[in-house]
Amino acid sequence: MSRFDRYLLSQLMMLFGFFALILVTVYWINRAVILFDQLISDGQSAWVFLEFTALTLPNVIRLVLPVAAFVASVYVTNRLSSESELVVMSATGFSPFRLARPVLYFGLIVTLMIAILMHVLVPASRAKLAERRGEIAENVTARFLTEGAFLHPADGITFYIRQITPLGELQDIFLGDARTPGKRTTYTAERALLVKSEAGPKLVMFEGMAQTLDVETRALAVTRFADFSYDIGALIGAGADRPPGVEEMSTLTLLSSDAAEAKRLGTTRSEMLLEGHGRLSQPFLALVAALIGFSTLLTGGFSRFGLWRQIALAVGLLVFVQFLANGATSLVTGRPALWPVLYVPIVAGLALAALFLTMAGRVRRVRHGLASAVAS
Repeated sequence: MSRFDRYLLSQLMMLFGFFALILVTVYWINRAVILFDQLISDGQSAWVFLEFTALTLPNVIRLVLPVAAFVASVYVTNRLSSESELVVMSATGFSPFRLARPVLYFGLIVTLMIAILMHVLVPASRAKLAERRGEIAENVTARFLTEGAFLHPADGITFYIRQITPLGELQDIFLGDARTPGKRTTYTAERALLVKSEAGPKLVMFEGMAQTLDVETRALAVTRFADFSYDIGALIGAGADRPPGVEEMSTLTLLSSDAAEAKRLGTTRSEMLLEGHGRLSQPFLALVAALIGFSTLLTGGFSRFGLWRQIALAVGLLVFVQFLANGATSLVTGRPALWPVLYVPIVAGLALAALFLTMAGRVRRVRHGLASAVAS
């Protein structure tokens, strides 16, 4: 690697690290506020909040790295152009494609970072996050075991406990269930216990009654019981035995499983192929973003007023590539045979970068010819 390549690559990596840190912080703060509100409202501790935010960071970093690569490429190129450093390197015989070589290295490095995140860290963090959510969902203490307060663990559900004994027995229970349209059911019991089962936790009530009111006819049905079991698992979500989501599966599983295996895992072959090839193609968006940012600004040459038109064009091209990526995802959804379409935005982005590098070479030759003519 030549001295120029090392210099430009060091500038790109330094600015990339700075912008990545800023973007991750901003994005994480927005997500953390929502997550904090959800967890604290459910009675979780600050330690659980920190654990959840740590598990969401790999996905956050994966989302912002391509943008950070683009911003770093544009910023460095604009600065080197305004300081005439690129003009000097062009005068020594460096073609636009030669100038783009360290940018290519930079884009490949960021692509490798995102690939590691998408293939290893993000699936592992999402699997652990789903596991922890399941554990918290099954730990109904924070949501249900609160003395002397009316709780609403789900829409249409009202729950009240007068007292909890040292042995864990719930005394004087009130449970209102208004989830069924047109009916209101109220359960009251002198005491109750929380019991774990394979289907999830259940509330076993003793010495109580159930009152069901038909809203239309205003008819009230009263049923007294010695013991009654109420499924709380339906209120707090799925148990720990749920099949993993496609975001939690390994890339090898996503690409090698057939339709029968996909059905066993609770998903479809189309969704698995979409996620698998998405993991293979999306990291290269960082390479495309870096090359588009550099090649577009390179067509502007030296300007004391900056390259704002070229920057706006680069942003527009990046939006266009992302639009192609979204369109490809929509097209492949439900059509597993069309998975090669997911790679079209990458090819289109690289073609645009090559086109602008070619245009930059022609512009520089024209300017060099005019300068020679004026000098003679």
